[in-house]
Amino acid sequence: QVSFTGKGETQSMKQLSGGQKTVVALTLIFAIQRCDPAPFYLFDEIDAALDPQYRTAVGSVVRRLADLADTQFIATTFRPEILKVADKIYGVTHKNRVSFINVVSKEQAMDFIEHDQTANAS
Repeated sequence: QVSFTGKGETQSMKQLSGGQKTVVALTLIFAIQRCDPAPFYLFDEIDAALDPQYRTAVGSVVRRLADLADTQFIATTFRPEILKVADKIYGVTHKNRVSFINVVSKEQAMDFIEHDQTANAS
């Protein structure tokens, strides 16, 4: 059972949207991190089901925890909110069935995301 209001009103996990389930899962991970921090966390598109304001909030929490706990957060994303709080960004490209990983600037990453969102919107 989960309560988002803190006023006793609870919902079953089965009733939650994908974004709400993500928030609950991240809350649990961040609570465990505060009690027993790991050296790094690897997140794969944790922001995919979240609305922009929640992606921004998650980015802020990740940034704050990384700074306070000396913990590294590694995240894949196609959204700008997580990129904005990143220290280092890597881009993955493919050529002749081979993947290449390179450090890219925030501007390059934002351009890629903008292009990706535009291409997927049409």
